[in-house]
Amino acid sequence: MNRKQLTILMVAGVVICGLGLYFYKSNNQSWEDSGQKLGQKLIKEFPMNDVERITVKQPQGQLNLAKKNETWVVQERSEYPANFSNISDFLRKVWELKLAQPVKVGPSQLARLELGPPDKGTNLTGTLVEFKDKTGKTINSLVLGKKHMKESPGGDAGMGGGGWPDGRYVMVGSDVKTVGVVAEPFTSIEAKPAEWLNKDFFKVEKLRVISVTTTNATNNWKLTRESETGEWKLAEAKPGEQLDAGKSSGVTSAFSSPSFNDLATNTAPDHTGLGKPLSASLETFDGFTYEVALGNKTPDDNYYFKMAVNGSFPKERTPGKDEKPEDKTKLDKEFQEKAKQLADRLKTEKEFEKWVYVVPRYTIEPMLKERRELLAEKKEEPKEEPKASQSPLPPNSVVSPPVQVPFNPPLKPPQVVAPKASQTPPPLLPPPASVVSPPVKVPLSPPEVVAPKASQTPPPPLPPPASVVSPPVKAPSIPVPKPPEVPAPKVEEKK
Repeated sequence: MNRKQLTILMVAGVVICGLGLYFYKSNNQSWEDSGQKLGQKLIKEFPMNDVERITVKQPQGQLNLAKKNETWVVQERSEYPANFSNISDFLRKVWELKLAQPVKVGPSQLARLELGPPDKGTNLTGTLVEFKDKTGKTINSLVLGKKHMKESPGGDAGMGGGGWPDGRYVMVGSDVKTVGVVAEPFTSIEAKPAEWLNKDFFKVEKLRVISVTTTNATNNWKLTRESETGEWKLAEAKPGEQLDAGKSSGVTSAFSSPSFNDLATNTAPDHTGLGKPLSASLETFDGFTYEVALGNKTPDDNYYFKMAVNGSFPKERTPGKDEKPEDKTKLDKEFQEKAKQLADRLKTEKEFEKWVYVVPRYTIEPMLKERRELLAEKKEEPKEEPKASQSPLPPNSVVSPPVQVPFNPPLKPPQVVAPKASQTPPPLLPPPASVVSPPVKVPLSPPEVVAPKASQTPPPPLPPPASVVSPPVKAPSIPVPKPPEVPAPKVEEKK
């Protein structure tokens, strides 16, 4: 490379650097002229406490929030109380909103960032939020555009990666010089009235009685208990009916924490089905009585629902026996405080009687139980099946009773007693019939012959043994030896 070429490259580098510095300074000058700096508040003056109306406009609809009698309400839902926590949180975020990244665009580029006016009806329009005072005058307005996405380390969104919103393109009013990115995505700011309702609802505590009445009397049922820890029982139980504690566990906690999704905009009885509803009555140990009604099913698997509440509370406390004066003062104070709490709660829950609600199925699930679904299943006795070896008897057959065979216990073998010296041995008895093995022959020893004394006569022979009845088994006969003859002694005559 010669000197001329090197000089040309150096001049070109200087020109490029100069142009870059020029555009950089011009950009900074334009943002400095418009007052846009990183970290500064997007809306310099925002009187948050003066805002009493908020209007949210989107292509699909419009939402109006207003303060009425110091309470925020949703006008599209018959001025039902709004969620004050959501509204105050939104106003605070707008007041603290800071610029995270300035963006220089022209009017023709607003649609690409979804910052176009919402009244154009295109998919690229933004969300216009207007903040007004009590007279309806607009204090400030803010256009929420496209969400700024942060890429995740996972990579491709189709492979489980993608990103998530970490900010949003915004514009103050209609001034394109205020377009920038903020670190708040504002995902909940939409023109959906149901999302802005106060979802606090009535709660049934210390339930004592619950009964359900339907158009079919056979499905009606009623459960009661004597104390807060007592056992639930089925009232007016029919013979054979027994309450299943497992099946009724969800019923006994009915409406302990109910919720609703929205309010009905068309409250006509023909539309809601509340002209002939499925009704339930709930009584508590505190004295509250709730009457709830269930209507038709909505297309999104919800139900139309309405409630009413009354209360009957004791006005005076009954002192206990032998109650001390200091204890009486303390107990009377506690009684009055509790009575006030019950009265305030009744007043609050009375407000829920004005509207028709759209509730999810799990809230009114206990009311859909039929009577048979609460009962314990009857256990069927097992049927005795005939044995395989038995054949079925023909019809009209007579079965004779079984013949009982007498039981003859085996006879014990007779005991053989050895004969005394003065007696002849008795004959041996035959062996018992139960012996299967052949008899063993025992040799007999000859009897000893004892000569009688002179003054004694020979003993008479023993009678034969009594016959023993034995089974028909023939035993071998054994000859019995005869006793020997002894000659009588001679008597000498005296001379």
